Amino acid sequence: MVSVTSTARNIEITAESLQEDLARLEIQKQALERELATVTAHLGAVQRALNALQALMPASAPSSAAPGPVDADSTPKLAPARQAPAGHTDAHADSVKTYGKLTEQILAYFAEAEDVDVRARDVASALGRDTDSGSINAVRSTLDRLVGTSRVRRAGRGLYRAVRP
Repeated sequence: MVSVTSTARNIEITAESLQEDLARLEIQKQALERELATVTAHLGAVQRALNALQALMPASAPSSAAPGPVDADSTPKLAPARQAPAGHTDAHADSVKTYGKLTEQILAYFAEAEDVDVRARDVASALGRDTDSGSINAVRSTLDRLVGTSRVRRAGRGLYRAVRP
């Protein structure tokens, strides 16, 4: 027969193990949410760049250096916009629109901001995007991208400041 003390100890060990697993899984979830936000931001940037390049490409073969067909008014015809790959839905298009909108919102925030240092969480809060860590991380990723393009300045660890002309 198993003693009550031994059973209680086994339950205690199992509970501790589950607590450790829970903490590890929470950290992993947060890391994956940050990674997803980064990938989503990069995906939107690549899609916009590709669309812009496709609009500039002549209607002839993409590798050809010759100009595309010309209308009577001597304006080169541009290649039509390509359809979204299979699996991309209107929800995906909405996320791309939201992504560009987020960049615009952040730039508008900094255009109105005093000459002060702000945290990504403060920007997210001002934009109403502080509801979950994924939204805050999307703001953080966008801020980092804007720092990379010199549209926002990093003022310190986790601090951002508007670039003034």
